[in-house]
Amino acid sequence: MRAIVVSRPGGHSSLELQERPNPEPRPGEARVAVKAIGVNFADIAVRLGLYEAAKGRYPIVPGFEFSGVVDRAPEGGRWRAGDPVFGVTRFGAYSSSVVVPQDQLFPCPAGWDFPQCAGIPAVYLTAYYALFHVAHVEAGDDLLIHSAAGGVGTALLQLARIAGCRAIGVVGSEHKTALCLRLGAEAVILRDHRWERRAKELAPSGYDAVFDANGVSTPRPGFRLLAPGGRLVVYGFAELLSKGSGGASWLKLGWRALRVPRFSPLEMTASNRAVMGFNVVFLFHRKELIKSAMERLLGWIGEGKVSKVPVTSFPLEQAGRAHQALESGQTMGKLVLTL
Repeated sequence: MRAIVVSRPGGHSSLELQERPNPEPRPGEARVAVKAIGVNFADIAVRLGLYEAAKGRYPIVPGFEFSGVVDRAPEGGRWRAGDPVFGVTRFGAYSSSVVVPQDQLFPCPAGWDFPQCAGIPAVYLTAYYALFHVAHVEAGDDLLIHSAAGGVGTALLQLARIAGCRAIGVVGSEHKTALCLRLGAEAVILRDHRWERRAKELAPSGYDAVFDANGVSTPRPGFRLLAPGGRLVVYGFAELLSKGSGGASWLKLGWRALRVPRFSPLEMTASNRAVMGFNVVFLFHRKELIKSAMERLLGWIGEGKVSKVPVTSFPLEQAGRAHQALESGQTMGKLVLTL
């Protein structure tokens, strides 16, 4: 099989295409001939050596989500050879063949192609968990969503609409506004020097939840914008990542890390506001949670409540270009690798 391997952390050139033996499934596992792979900021962190769960595992094949066709399945199991599926794995998706426990696979929805299906698991599980398990949103809540035109952002907008919430999106470029409005944002704010003031005007009483994957410059203003009882949910640190050659500049990284805001328990108690963070990869052992979340998501897709978002595709051998595009902050929707 072909696989993208990171032998040691580094820039885009550290993503090396290699030939490896095809993996053999163990009892209870299925093997999938991969057609598309979702690209996420977590993959960039793995490449840079910044992903805690990947430390000590190099050389490593990045990737958490994929779609394709089952080519080996256990007898008497749910899947048969030829079934179109998408799934999740804790690393290893950047390859032409993936082996996973069969309960980590899900059926491709009707009318969704492989690139679109590869973009479902990571972003929708992140959005689902953030909304319903971390922020505990309710109908009528006011939500502020940063990076609203990105993968998780577009998922948050759509699931917030299903939940009956009022969502305000924040984007970095004006050309992303129309997509956010189509997916359920009531209003979209351009992230310039006036964004915080504009956000306050749109929710004078404050937001019930703010969702942030920037991690450096926006959590502190987001905390200020919360209503009493509000929750700031941080699920990423995109601003820590390089936008240049792709390598980690430890001096710049250290400077950015020093700018990450700190919140004291006293401050949170006095204002009756909370700061919460999570990493979806640590949910992989919670099989029932993933199963129930995916059942609900697939139900909403089947009912037409979740729409397809723009997908930008790169061949597997151009994984470095895909990372560079994601780091640029100029993309919308989902990035995938295809085979």
